[in-house]
Amino acid sequence: AEIITFVVQGELTHQDSMGTSETLGRGSIQFMTAGRGIRHSEHNLSKDSDLRFIQCWVTPRSLNLPPNYGSMLGDNKAADARRDTWAHLVSDVSGDAKTPVQINQDCNVFVVEVSPGRQVPPLDIARGRQGYMLCVEGALQAMLPEGGLDLRRHDAAEIKGPMSVSLRAHQDEGAMVLLFEMAESSDARR
Repeated sequence: AEIITFVVQGELTHQDSMGTSETLGRGSIQFMTAGRGIRHSEHNLSKDSDLRFIQCWVTPRSLNLPPNYGSMLGDNKAADARRDTWAHLVSDVSGDAKTPVQINQDCNVFVVEVSPGRQVPPLDIARGRQGYMLCVEGALQAMLPEGGLDLRRHDAAEIKGPMSVSLRAHQDEGAMVLLFEMAESSDARR
């Protein structure tokens, strides 16, 4: 499995059998290719702060890959990159995109942190592609071809291309959104 973890709040400490040990804070992303096998642990070592993270397991395009680990720090530069615009965090190692995290599958991950009352530039989902959009924090309206869709913390939406996704945060609070974009599945949903 390709395991992608985005830290929303607090600090996540990772240790594994390859000798990796690090602690990541808000806005950081880590990935791990479990491949042929790896032992790992993830902890909140703080007794005073909660930890929230979003973790997604993606099936790699091939089996028996060598284990791998990597991360991107959620520092001020990363926060600026996702403020009121989509930041492309994860892409396919075999593709052309150069992102902080690359995995062994045709899957992209984008994040945006929308300021109160602001609208972000649209993100295009191409024909033959789909997306899973998760409102991680706050409240917003997704402006879709069929009309506005209000999303609050923990709400999600499935998107089928071709479509242009534009977001506007509510006036009184901002929002953080993760969008996983991939090849369209062969199900009959539209």
